[in-house]
Amino acid sequence: MSDTRWLSVDEIAAHLGVGKETIYAWIEKRDLPAHRVGRFWKFQKEDVDNWVKSGKAQAIRTEK
Repeated sequence: MSDTRWLSVDEIAAHLGVGKETIYAWIEKRDLPAHRVGRFWKFQKEDVDNWVKSGKAQAIRTEK
């Protein structure tokens, strides 16, 4: 059975080793698989891991 717990922005950022602002930028580009639950963003770890493995994280750069 896979881990089906929904992760928060803080948790997914820690899992990926990036900042929360990077997560929000990836969501804004509509590429990062995320779901809005009320005012919060939630993530499935497996979906995000597959997204990273597909190379889409490298295609997006955040500007400072």
